Amino acid sequence: MLINIDQIPVVAVSYNSPDLIASLLGTLRKFYPSNPVFIIDGSAPEIADQIAPIAAQFEHVRFIPFGYNIHHGPGMAWAIENLGLTGPVLFLDSDVEVLKRGFLESLAEHLEPHLYGVGSVAPVDENGFTNGPNPMPYLHPACMLTNIEVVRQWPLPVKHGAPMLPPMMALAKAGQSDLLRNVEWLHNDFAPTPAQRIYLRHDWQGTVRRTGGYHYDKPSTATVDQELLAVVPKAVKLVHVGCGDGAFAKAYKQRHPVCNYFGIERDLIAAEQARAHCDFVYQQDIETPDESRDRQMAQADCWLLDGALERARDPWALLAMARASMAPQGALVVSVRNFQHWSNLLRLAVGDYRYAADGVLQRDELRQFTRGSLLELLGQAGFRLTGGYAVQGTETVNEGVLPVLRQLAHLVGRDPEQVVQDALPQRFILLATPA
Repeated sequence: MLINIDQIPVVAVSYNSPDLIASLLGTLRKFYPSNPVFIIDGSAPEIADQIAPIAAQFEHVRFIPFGYNIHHGPGMAWAIENLGLTGPVLFLDSDVEVLKRGFLESLAEHLEPHLYGVGSVAPVDENGFTNGPNPMPYLHPACMLTNIEVVRQWPLPVKHGAPMLPPMMALAKAGQSDLLRNVEWLHNDFAPTPAQRIYLRHDWQGTVRRTGGYHYDKPSTATVDQELLAVVPKAVKLVHVGCGDGAFAKAYKQRHPVCNYFGIERDLIAAEQARAHCDFVYQQDIETPDESRDRQMAQADCWLLDGALERARDPWALLAMARASMAPQGALVVSVRNFQHWSNLLRLAVGDYRYAADGVLQRDELRQFTRGSLLELLGQAGFRLTGGYAVQGTETVNEGVLPVLRQLAHLVGRDPEQVVQDALPQRFILLATPA
């Protein structure tokens, strides 16, 4: 494949390290003066303000600050989805120094048009460890030349310490790990203590040592809904509408670490907290159009709506969006408060129709659902129910209200026992798939 070496885009994800970016750009430009470079920056705003003028000193460099630690995998994924990249693309760690020209030429010689990518390929297990069981070929992202159109055909990198696990696992499962090519000199240049480097200098965990760690895990004191957690299926790519502070995402990824977890949260403070646990968080209203967001969420194999239907202006349109966006074999999980709960019916009967955290209506809720109306909504949106259950509360049932409900059911020609059963759950957790 004929490749114009000097036009290969270079993508690097940085974090709180102006000196490393200065070294990367300075040494890269010494030998490759015209390649377009994209710095996906996850630094704190005050550090990003220091990096921006460094990047501005060099031509054909685009500095893209996020203002928070986007992490390596999500930064790469954002670049893949949003930069309009075509053809061969080089992904390079931000703590790399270029020692001489020739490394791009060497990588390009190994890259054939059908390949996923070339670089340092080594065996790792499904947890990213080199000495674990059932190893598979793993292309290290520190320096890899890829065919970006092929990359987009496979799962994207995630925040996990080995961000390339999802695509590598998918390649191995499909029997297509031969889409990877090893370039031997990279093992030498990226070794912890090589005798002599050939093309690149890369200090072992340079950014980690400089900034104090990967900064993945942060504590969360929020209660995790264990009943909901038990229903959400294992997913490679999950969209969580109303992700809150990310406590649920943290618990889910402890069970399923190789998942590209997208959070969507309207509250600014909660969204900032969620970024420590989700792979990517959009701080916005899901009902506000956003082509970039929709492009990143496309083909998710699970959508999770925890309280989102009650807060949607148009729940029919929200479900239609989810169905159109998700993978054909995807799953939808919804958790919805039961408006028909017996305590709500009592309050309504005496005019206690208040907006309060423990009231018939919650202040941010726009819609209310019963079991019947929820099932009807899912059916209208093109989903069929495949699982889930009614969640009973811990509150003792007021036995006096049940005979009254039976009498009301008789008055309107409904099944008395079904009406009673529908009045007992506090909420419904439902699992559905596209019909």
